[in-house]
Amino acid sequence: MPRRVLLTRREWLKVSALAGGGLALGLALPVRARAEVWRAPDTRFAPNAWIRIHGDGRIQLVVARSEMGQGVMTALPMLLAEELEIPMSRVETAFAPADRAYVNRLIGQQLTGGSTSVREAWTRLRKAGAAAREMLIQAAAITWGVPQSECRARHARVAHTDGKRSLGYGELAALAASLPVPDAVFLKEPSEWTLIGTEQPRLDAPDKVSGRARFGLDVRLPGMLFASVERCPVFGGRPHRVAPHGAKTTPGVIDVLTIEGGVAVIARDTWSALRGRRAMTVEWDAGGNGDLDTDLIRARLRKELERPGALARDDGNALAVLKKTSTRVEAEYEVPFQAHACMEPMNCTADVTQERCAVHVPTQSQSGVVATARRITGLPPERISVHTTFLGGGFGRRGEQDFVADAVELSMRLKRPVQVIWSREDDIRHDFYRPMTLNRLRAGIDEGGNLVAWFHRIVGPSILERVRPSAVRGGVDPTSVEGAANLPYAIPNLRVEYRRVDTPVPVGFWRSVGNSQNAYVTECFLDELARAAGKGPLELRRALLADRPRHLGVLELAAEKSGWDRPMPPGHSRGIAVAESFGSYVAQVAEISIADGRLRVHRVICALDCGQVINPDTVRAQMQSGIVYGLTAALKGAITIAGGGVAEGNFDTYPLLGTDEMPIIDVHIVPSGADPGGVGEPGTPPIAPAVVNAVFAATGRPVRRLPIRLSGEDAG
Repeated sequence: MPRRVLLTRREWLKVSALAGGGLALGLALPVRARAEVWRAPDTRFAPNAWIRIHGDGRIQLVVARSEMGQGVMTALPMLLAEELEIPMSRVETAFAPADRAYVNRLIGQQLTGGSTSVREAWTRLRKAGAAAREMLIQAAAITWGVPQSECRARHARVAHTDGKRSLGYGELAALAASLPVPDAVFLKEPSEWTLIGTEQPRLDAPDKVSGRARFGLDVRLPGMLFASVERCPVFGGRPHRVAPHGAKTTPGVIDVLTIEGGVAVIARDTWSALRGRRAMTVEWDAGGNGDLDTDLIRARLRKELERPGALARDDGNALAVLKKTSTRVEAEYEVPFQAHACMEPMNCTADVTQERCAVHVPTQSQSGVVATARRITGLPPERISVHTTFLGGGFGRRGEQDFVADAVELSMRLKRPVQVIWSREDDIRHDFYRPMTLNRLRAGIDEGGNLVAWFHRIVGPSILERVRPSAVRGGVDPTSVEGAANLPYAIPNLRVEYRRVDTPVPVGFWRSVGNSQNAYVTECFLDELARAAGKGPLELRRALLADRPRHLGVLELAAEKSGWDRPMPPGHSRGIAVAESFGSYVAQVAEISIADGRLRVHRVICALDCGQVINPDTVRAQMQSGIVYGLTAALKGAITIAGGGVAEGNFDTYPLLGTDEMPIIDVHIVPSGADPGGVGEPGTPPIAPAVVNAVFAATGRPVRRLPIRLSGEDAG
């Protein structure tokens, strides 16, 4: 039988009539907020809505999360459509406006990140769909004068059990809108699902293939100007003297303005803005960071590595046990700064007047955009609108506000719509980078070959100290220790410390955040320990994960599908790694070869337990995407600092994985009835250690610094 689910706050759902007849179902809003909510163009209806059903039969579903390639424009409507009993072919979608009704409750803001989109919507949207379905059924029962139990909803229609009568949702919308919201609804049982768990074509694919999809760079407004901003090449530097003559005499250039982010060249078109920027001369005050480089940062981190850190985990007494064990292993691991390198450079279009501010932007954080616009313009939130476009990649970068601030400030000063466009060099050199960290690890192995003690000290900058200082407690930034403090292995004495060492290099959320670094560090160190204990990498993990069924499940599946126990082709080796992040469990096996000085990754086997799967095709795509992203970082990516700024500037010096380097990726999903976990980020953490462990198996030498650089002997 379907499960009866209480709608614990009656006001959680709101029903209102559309002008011309229709039903809108969503979260109740205060009256003053309604004017800012997304409107259907042919009505004057303006309450909040997840679901809009028009009298003409159109069904519109609002997507409250940003679509940056992860598939939420399909997955979230699937949750609504499943309970609403409508086929995906009938679904129209629209991005939600900035409004507190669309807050991501797992984060506390209207923000897309942390692999939370489906997790947060899993119950919420199904309830909304089920409530709408029951109200439409009730409207049909009233129309026909029959008991509600004799009516069934299917394929956007309600039919009577006599088989003779049926009405479309559009025909029922006006009456349904007048009915009270039910206090409880029935959610369908998994055996009744027709959409959840099935392969569904992505709703955004046709527009992306045809070019109709609107990204940030596609925005065009009447009277719009274009701007490009020259930024100080040294962290924290400011303009000292600006010589704008070369820019101002460039055809098409309108003005040169100094703004918070640097010196902006404003023009009638993009090309003129870029040409004018190149013709301008700016002398910079570098402040105190002009001599900063990677070696200085490394030396500072290494000095702090000798000092105790704040405790993130302390089981047993690792320090005491380490002094007594017969075998002790010690290692230091280093990970570099990493850029996000989104395919679509940062951009934003703002249109500010005395009365309002409209921002058209590829953003992960609508709440952040409103806060930024409010800070700069002084306008109240209800006069600030955010029009979210498709995102050409996000990975955490588009939650930042620097590119938004550029556009809002310029539009306010020029009293014209302005689109700010970043170059690729701007993106690479003025990012919020994944933190560089140094890691000291020690472990003790007893005479029986058992791992009895583990010590891990992490030294590096804090992300949360910048974006949410209140989340740093007891000196520990949770994002810096994730993947380390929650180490799943059964080690009786386990101590994890974190020592915060901030640098002038700005740091931010990067796909899978701390898990991306710490899975590499911990999983590679574990392979070192397996060798020291005389055990195989898979054997040791099996023993230490005996009480972790979901970890063990993906580990065993990855090993089985990779043929772990079968001989390898000549010159090939395998490595394995497992990591939990964002509510999902992933194990990966990488098959590599080393020949003629080149490391080649031939094949990656990925096993995933992410709970209930909504759209398997999207899940597999996200695993592949995360693997490519992490593999690029492991093999190629490193941001280096020289002269106080970033040395790399484009894909020639910060290369991405090429098509000819792409391995075969096989993704295997563990069937599960658990609530959904994340899929956008969990594919990234295991890939670097899987590849490094394969190199270790081939050469006998651990790789303790990324990106992977083979020694002359290893390159053979």
